[in-house]
Amino acid sequence: MADRCPFNAWLGLHIVSVGHGELELTAVWRDEMMGAPERKLIHGGVLASLIDAGGDYAVATMLGHASPTIDLRTDYHRIAAYGDLKVVGKVIKLGKTVSTADAFIYDKMGRLVASGRGVYFTSQSTLEG
Repeated sequence: MADRCPFNAWLGLHIVSVGHGELELTAVWRDEMMGAPERKLIHGGVLASLIDAGGDYAVATMLGHASPTIDLRTDYHRIAAYGDLKVVGKVIKLGKTVSTADAFIYDKMGRLVASGRGVYFTSQSTLEG
């Protein structure tokens, strides 16, 4: 599923593990992710996208498909420097219409660099109609 969305494929997401309502992804470092090339820092928009993907794919482990994002919150805890990132997504609530998931991003040293919450539109009757 991570390769079906061209943008998430561009992010270089690789699924490490999948459980019911949770998963772990790896985002492989690429120079195009930098927001500050002189310091080799990852752009905040990339981190927000990883939060979104982690939450959405956690919901997908329960539904079998990705869902549109309704709302997204990202909290930045420290600078994300050069290196691959680990993304952990966990479903908080799976609903008939709206679902919520949290995601956490860790740097190559295992330090939390960002976390967030996504709200996803999971009503299939409206999407298919």
